[in-house]
Amino acid sequence: MCELLGMSANVPTDICFSFTGFLHRGGGTGPHRDGWGIAFYEAGGYRDFRDPHPSVDSPIARLICDYPIKSHVVISHIRQANVGQVQLANTHPFTREMWGRQWCYAHNGQLTDWESLPLAVYRPVGSTDSEHAFCFLLGELRRRFDDLPASPEAIWEALHALCERLRELGVFNLLLSDGVHLYAYCSTKLAHITRRAPFGKAQLSDAELSVDFVEHTTEHDVVSVLATEPLTDNEQWVRMLPGELLVWRDGEIVARYASGVGEIAQ
Repeated sequence: MCELLGMSANVPTDICFSFTGFLHRGGGTGPHRDGWGIAFYEAGGYRDFRDPHPSVDSPIARLICDYPIKSHVVISHIRQANVGQVQLANTHPFTREMWGRQWCYAHNGQLTDWESLPLAVYRPVGSTDSEHAFCFLLGELRRRFDDLPASPEAIWEALHALCERLRELGVFNLLLSDGVHLYAYCSTKLAHITRRAPFGKAQLSDAELSVDFVEHTTEHDVVSVLATEPLTDNEQWVRMLPGELLVWRDGEIVARYASGVGEIAQ
């Protein structure tokens, strides 16, 4: 299956260290050779890079490692194709505009009977179950809410319920963002780590690279990284539970929803 990488930070932060390990899984240390992409939210704007070729050999991926784009929210994906051809139109992350914001989405897993999911406003460009599910998600949110509600909790509850519905169709691990919040939903595999002062050293498990975060941070920085599988081998990552939705903002978890329970008090 595919793999996911995400970041939420309280200051503009580059993801070069984590992405370096992640891209090696795209045809190097992992079998995910069918394309990759990465999206950045920065200074009120959005940009992404996508490539249907293996990330481990991609000049564009190397550019990202050498060009430290600083962002509050990042979503990345490496693909092992199950549904849909290997082509740019089927390469994650996908994006659509809703309520004046760019919504970015990446999915890990495979769904059954996905073509029966009703579509309202949005239509897929490619031919994957992932993009169809994305269009379904946004369409359902837009059907329920004319605009962003004053209380974001209503959006979060609806999103969790929709993710639970999609999990019934198969494996549905998700990263989603509107540039303010980063949403992570776990069907089978997602792990996260939050780095804050006192910072220490980290060693990638997929590449010969380590970093001492003390040299690159201040005592006020908070940076959280999410991945399908932990990217470092000397840190303690937290694995999410099936059916769990985490809502991140500025590197912190601001809401947590559990399957069959709803929101859990922080």
